[in-house]
Amino acid sequence: MLKIKPFFPIAVLIVCILGFGWTALNIRGDQIRDFDRIITASVQGWETPSLTIVMKLFTTIGGGLPLILLMITVMVILHTFLGHRKELIFLAVVMLGSTLINWGLKTLFHRVRPDIHRLIEVAGYSFPSGHSMAAFSFYGALAYLIWSHIPSLLGRSSVIILSSLFIFAIGTSRIYLGVHYPSDVIGGYFVSGCWLILTIMLYDKYMGRRA
Repeated sequence: MLKIKPFFPIAVLIVCILGFGWTALNIRGDQIRDFDRIITASVQGWETPSLTIVMKLFTTIGGGLPLILLMITVMVILHTFLGHRKELIFLAVVMLGSTLINWGLKTLFHRVRPDIHRLIEVAGYSFPSGHSMAAFSFYGALAYLIWSHIPSLLGRSSVIILSSLFIFAIGTSRIYLGVHYPSDVIGGYFVSGCWLILTIMLYDKYMGRRA
């Protein structure tokens, strides 16, 4: 079975901590505003009726009731059909923690959502993006669980690529639909990366194995 070098999770964790810290400290600065404006204009410049339907689909599966139902389905499969109770608990902890962290950070930063060219209406604060955090946490955790049962490099690479595409598409959909700044999405990825790596490290330590 392929092994991840022990230093790799630590390196990723440090990058995520530094990335989120820099983003959080600068969300009201000129550099972030210019970055958000340029990326938002570029992404929303893609707008077509067909692409809007696709983006709404991705934003739907990235949060709320559809994601909850998908998570419950995965949990039922893990528990009832595969008997992987510890993996079920791992997934539940990842998602519960991600939700609580997002709520706490949004309450702390109080960043108002974009109000120009919204294609859908949503309430609540903007930073970090809840959909981006939920997508990164869920699809990242699911990829890790599947990865741990696949021995081949091709299979593992396919899992990582597919999960990354879902995470990227869901985050991009929030920018396209005008309900998040790009820095909200990136901040969500960074903080979820921190949380996911920490939970994976603790889970691996508990299980007595390395991913």
